[in-house]
Amino acid sequence: MQLPEALPKKEHVLVIDDTPPNLHLLISMLTRRGYDVRGVSDGLTALSTMQEELPDLVLLDINMPNMNGFQVCKQLKSSEHTHDIPVIFISARDEVLDKIQAFAVGGVDYITKPFQIAEVLARVENQLALRRLQRQLQEQNERLKQEIDSRIIAENLLQQANEKLGQLVNLDGLTQLANRRRFDEYLEQEWQRLARENLPLSLIMCDIDFFKNYNDTYGHVAGDDCLRKVSLLIKESVRRPADLVARYGGEEFVLVLPNTDIEGAMAIAETIRLGLLELVIPHEDSAISKLVTLSMGVTSLVPLFDSQPSVLLTTADYALYRAKELGRNQTYQIG
Repeated sequence: MQLPEALPKKEHVLVIDDTPPNLHLLISMLTRRGYDVRGVSDGLTALSTMQEELPDLVLLDINMPNMNGFQVCKQLKSSEHTHDIPVIFISARDEVLDKIQAFAVGGVDYITKPFQIAEVLARVENQLALRRLQRQLQEQNERLKQEIDSRIIAENLLQQANEKLGQLVNLDGLTQLANRRRFDEYLEQEWQRLARENLPLSLIMCDIDFFKNYNDTYGHVAGDDCLRKVSLLIKESVRRPADLVARYGGEEFVLVLPNTDIEGAMAIAETIRLGLLELVIPHEDSAISKLVTLSMGVTSLVPLFDSQPSVLLTTADYALYRAKELGRNQTYQIG
């Protein structure tokens, strides 16, 4: 069974007039027109009535005891609660100054008594039509604002998601250091920048000594924990935002140090070596120590536009090889 559609709500008109015949006539004609009408005979009662229910339109007499129509309208317009309610003055006063004052206090129209019913109805309908349009605009503006707010929230969430995704794409899952992909991008970026600025670029390659033996002795869970400890140590050994620490491969790490010469890079390598000794990570199956140690290769040069960053990478890799060849647990520099 289909339910009947709800009838549209009648627009509410408040009539304020201390002359009973005028009040009754206005109530009667507006009610017959289909409006929900309420009448009061003084301003104070009208203001009190509007605390219970806001009218869509007010018809307001000027000459009333205690509080005249100008005062009532002025009070309506001073309140945020009633500011937007249109007020039509109906008065026997036909002086220009009265009409000017009526509009000055916030009235939207002025009807002179004795009034014609057709004129009153036409002016009432005109103001209510404007009021309906005003509400529609307010509702549309509110919906638009909500849509804009929702879109902004959605865009911010999307941006955050993209940033998080970008971080995940560039991070090594185990150590939370930059991964090989991010390292390659960053090395190329800094190579080009420092070639333009004619400044040095240093690289440190690190390898945990006898890490396969460590995994075989302590297990892969302990091996992963060791990798995390070493990676955190290396990360905390650099302070500048421009320095990048990455996991290069299994137990290998690499540091990109822009605007750093060979002395500065060697100082960082020494900080890493001493820091690892302080961690005191046992390694009973190491051929050179009872603790976890690192071999490191360090190199530095000023990039040239007609060369590639692979030059620096190859040199650092060779320096690491020489550190291992010379007995591990040491740093070898080229540059």
